[in-house]
Amino acid sequence: MSDAKRITWGKPRRPSDADRDALRDDLLAQARAVRGDGWADYRTQWPAGQVAVVAYVLGDAEVLADLEETEGTVLSRYAADLFGFVGGRKDNESGLVKTQAWFDSVRKALDH
Repeated sequence: MSDAKRITWGKPRRPSDADRDALRDDLLAQARAVRGDGWADYRTQWPAGQVAVVAYVLGDAEVLADLEETEGTVLSRYAADLFGFVGGRKDNESGLVKTQAWFDSVRKALDH
């Protein structure tokens, strides 16, 4: 018999409204930086996934195409960041409605 202990992962973490607000604030800062300075420095400094999320917020289809990303791939990945593993999976199954609504609110904040 093995003496190995069973791994318990614990309860899955559900991001709070404060977590989503922090994500929004970071994303807004990054999108504003790209609007002000262009992509030159950020494309090499940020991971590809972050570049894709900012490009999605900015509606930059060219950058998304360069990264071989689509709206669906960006939203699918980000759903878990916004709502946790279980909530993100449920939002994926329902067509990413909550995730799309969150991004719409980020775009509105960006334009104000």
